[in-house]
Order: sequence, then C-alpha cells, then structure tokens
Amino acid sequence: MTQIANSVPTAHDDRVITAIGERRRPHQHWSSPFAAKRIHLIGIGGCGMASLGGVLLRCGAIVSGSDLREFGDQSALEEMGATIRIGQAPVNISKACDLVVYSAAIRQDNPELVEAKKRVIPCVKYSEMLGQVMRLRAGHAIAGTHGKSTTTALLAYILRRSGLDPTFVVGAGVRQLGGGSGVGDGPDIIVEACEFDRSFLNLAPKYAAILNIEEDHLDCFDGIEAINEAFRSFASLVPADGVVIANGEDRNVSAALESVGAPIETFGFGDGMTWQATNVTHEEGRYRFTLLKNGAHFLDVRLDGLYGRHQVLNATVATAMAHRASVEPSAIAEALRTFEGADRRLTRKGEIGGVLILDDYGHHPTEVQVTLRAVRERLPDRRLWVVFQPHQHSRTRFLLNDFARSFGLADRLLIPDIYFVRDSEKMRDAICSEDLVKRVHANGGDATYLPKLEDITQYVVENVQPGDIVLTMGAGDVWKISDELVRRLS
Repeated sequence: MTQIANSVPTAHDDRVITAIGERRRPHQHWSSPFAAKRIHLIGIGGCGMASLGGVLLRCGAIVSGSDLREFGDQSALEEMGATIRIGQAPVNISKACDLVVYSAAIRQDNPELVEAKKRVIPCVKYSEMLGQVMRLRAGHAIAGTHGKSTTTALLAYILRRSGLDPTFVVGAGVRQLGGGSGVGDGPDIIVEACEFDRSFLNLAPKYAAILNIEEDHLDCFDGIEAINEAFRSFASLVPADGVVIANGEDRNVSAALESVGAPIETFGFGDGMTWQATNVTHEEGRYRFTLLKNGAHFLDVRLDGLYGRHQVLNATVATAMAHRASVEPSAIAEALRTFEGADRRLTRKGEIGGVLILDDYGHHPTEVQVTLRAVRERLPDRRLWVVFQPHQHSRTRFLLNDFARSFGLADRLLIPDIYFVRDSEKMRDAICSEDLVKRVHANGGDATYLPKLEDITQYVVENVQPGDIVLTMGAGDVWKISDELVRRLS
C-alpha cells in the first residue's frame, strides 16, 4: 500500500526488465496455447489488463486492445507489437480475431463486446484469462483488501533477483521490474488476486495468501459475510499439496478459512503464528524486525525502501511464499532490503522549492490511515496537505463515517468531486464529495471541497509553503495533480 519510492528506475542486476514483460537478456518463449492466437483486450489500459497484455505478447499471441484514453503502459505494449486503439468501436476487433478479453469495468452494452458476441467470438473476463495462464505454471496468488500490489510485486522481485525467473502479473507498475508484468522461463507464476466481482475465483493457485479482509466493493457484495464467503471459495481453490498463508490476527480471515481443506500457515505479530514478526523497530518509518518460523529464527529483515508498519506483514507474506519457491533466506533478506515498491504507493514525485510531493493509490479508509501514519513516522514535523479523490460513489456512501475519521493526521485536506466509475446514476445522485467534507467537519477535521482537479492545483500553488508535504491520494486520476504541481512549482 505505501512506500516513499524513488521516481526513477534502479537496476540492481541484469534481471531488471525494461518494459512490460521485456527483459534485457534474450527470452525463450515457453510453450503456450496462445501462440499465434489473435486476442483482443477491451479496456487494455487498466493495470491488470495491461499486464495481461504483456504476458500474452510474450506467450506469442497477436494482441490488440482498446481503451477510452491513453495510458502509461501504452507505448511499451505497442513497442512489443500490440495494436492499440483509443476509443471503442466494433471496427477495432479484427476479422480474424480468435478471442476477446474484457475487464470487469466493461459493461455488457460496450460496442466491442456487443460486436464480438454478434460474431460469436469467444469472450472471457480478464480473471478467466489470467486463470488460464496460471494453469501453465505453479501459481502464487496474493489476495486481501489491502497490500496486494506491493506484496505481489515484492514476491516477484525476490524470485527474479534469486534467478528463478518467474512470470508475474501485478496490478501496478513496478520500476524495479520494468513494469507490471513479465514472462519468465521459471516454474512459477505470481498474480495479484482481486476480490471485486469475485474475479479471483477464476484463478488457479497452488499457493495463496490472504493478507486481510475488510468491507469493500460493496457495490457487488451484500456485506462482510458475503465477502468472507468469497474468500473462503478462493482459499478452497488451493489443492491439498499447496498451502494458504493467512493473517492469523484478522478475525474475518479466520472466519473465511473455516472448513478450508488445504494446509494453512498463519502470519502476524503475536505468539503462535507459523510466521511471526518480532523485535519490530523503526527509524524514520523504515522498519526492521526478526522473522520466526514455528518459533525458530528464520531471518533478520531490513526494509530500507518501504515505509510503514503494515509493510512488515507484507514482507512476511512475501517471505513465506518465496520460501515455498525454495529461495534461500539470505537471498530473501537482501531482496527485502533493496525493494523500493510499486508505483503510486507513496511514490515520491519530487521536492521543488522545499515542497515534497507524494502520490498514493490508497482509496479505502484503512489505506488512508496507514499511509498518513507512514508519512508522519518518516517526516513528523512538516505540514501535511492531503488531496483525496474519493473513488466511486458507492464506496464513499457505504464507508462515509470511516472515511471521515481517517484524515486525523492531515493538516489540510482538499477533496475534489468523486471519481465516477461503475456506479449507477442513482448511486451517483445519492452522495457527493460535499457530504464527505461535512462529515469530516463534524469529526473536528479541516476539509475543503474544490470540485475540479485544476481548482485544487491552483489552490495549492497559491497557498503551499516551503517545508510542506503535498500527498495526492486515490484510485482515479488525482495523480495528475501531483504531476502538475511538479511542473508548476518548478
């Protein structure tokens, strides 16, 4: 979820890749049923979809795709051979198309999806396609409400640095891996497993991790019991010769694992865990700890590139899964020390005129809280501006009170309009950002509503002072503010 990462790539060795799925050394394609297949991805600009596109290209598929706007990984995919169209229309699907893959955000009335079904072209969801890819390797799937991207990226980084050459799909960019996906020659595939729309039930994990479970995606779940049931079904995908690595201190995780047949290893800070983080200390937000396995010393950990106490558990899970892949403890420890995180996880965008600009993907109350705590541990004495863009009207409405209590560590809070995605017009009319601002005020906080991103950028430029921190947060396009602030303050 959070780290203050450098904004430039760091190449530690020749296994760092330079684009989505592309490494500096020659690549040998592994056998794949997708070779020479024409596969079209609707919504290819999403993090997971872009990563899947990179994997399919390296599997030998002929990939095309479309999205409503340009996206960060577009050039890298095009350089690898993908044909990408901005805008969605029936003509984007070639006459010889063999398969159409669409993201969970694509509606059934999407013109390309309608055209594919009209032409009787097989259509599958992103998660179904990812599941098919997983069946070609030993699958490692990381699930949970928070921390999936960082933990998935960290596990991929450990295995790649150790020479195991995994295939991986992360729902975020990872500079030390050169992107969000890669296809390797090794036996392992590592994927981020998302519970939205129960999509992770299409995966095929041999090893699975459940980091935590909280209420989220309440536009497709009726409540926490339904969410727990979905995670129970996910854990049940793991075979008897696999393992589920589960948060032993999360009551919802414990409830979800009732009656699951696969072996279970627990992790946490307390006694009795299979994997226990103990002797936990930090210096300016960088954590160190000792990791025990079944009560015996396993390794000493330093997280020099990650910030926040929650990263201790993310690192613990990545260690447990890397151990299952036969990585030596010393190699795990070195990778944990040097990992700098995934994009938009407390990413440092720059410091201009004494103003530090950070950007984070956090869009759930718990993510907001741990992110702000990590910033305060790292830089306790600087004034903290938070620009939070709520993501979805439904999430904002269902979690309104939790959001209102999440910003206590911010000195100034600026909130634009809610980022509209997936919700119905009825839900859109039910709540707005001004409702969140009022609720923050009712909790004694300082919050200002400025509807447009450009309004907030101008306000910050006019009022920010040297020594301040500006943190943009949200799963929408709020990152544009941080980029524009870097440009304008320069």
